[in-house]
Amino acid sequence: MDFKIFDDRTSLGKAAAEQAASAIRRAIDDHGSARIVAATAASQKEFLEALTAAPGVDWSKVEAFHLDEYIGLPVSHPGSFRRMLLEQLINKTGINKYHLLDGEGDAVSVVRRESAALASAPIDIAFLGIGENGHLAFNDPPADFETEAPYLIVELDEMSRQQQVGEAWFSDISQVPKQAISMSVRQIMKIKELLAVVPGPRKAAAVAACFNAEVTPMAPASILRNHRNTTVYLDNESAALLNSPPMAAGKQSE
Repeated sequence: MDFKIFDDRTSLGKAAAEQAASAIRRAIDDHGSARIVAATAASQKEFLEALTAAPGVDWSKVEAFHLDEYIGLPVSHPGSFRRMLLEQLINKTGINKYHLLDGEGDAVSVVRRESAALASAPIDIAFLGIGENGHLAFNDPPADFETEAPYLIVELDEMSRQQQVGEAWFSDISQVPKQAISMSVRQIMKIKELLAVVPGPRKAAAVAACFNAEVTPMAPASILRNHRNTTVYLDNESAALLNSPPMAAGKQSE
């Protein structure tokens, strides 16, 4: 695992985008296409702006998968993650092969269909965030580290739902759905390269919980330390409580 710390969100986003674009180009050069997974949230804004402007990426050869989505939320809602994915990535690049998690559809059918598509071939790189409660995708604590299912239906905890209010996607917690479809932890860990973009002071406690202590389902993103090819991008605010150096894990590489 590698940590990269920047002075501000803009420089963080540009540097992360350079690594992401390089990984996409490399995958296309190696096997003719790139399969990616993208997170969508306020924390990803600067990163996705820089990535969609990156030169030399043949987006027609990119297949994109969705990390998570609320159950029951229409795509027209500002807090819809598939709306953000369309606006922040797909529409800007012209990606024509993508898989959105339909939160308004039958959740069991959506999970079955998209799990089959996701598992049909290896994923080259995933762009991730870390929640204020340490969640990875919508795997809230205590996260399921064992299931092999590519996608899950999950219950959202109160802290996770309150984060969405704090980011102004919802006016109060009663409007935030209580369930979501999420990529599973084990599926995320199968991806060849992981790139976590985690800026801002609201993430400092979660970063400390995930990287200063042991790997535990109570700090779901701590599992990233067991992945051989993970880079975590932080700014000075999100890294404020991080030990130096961060606590090692069994498979961690520096």
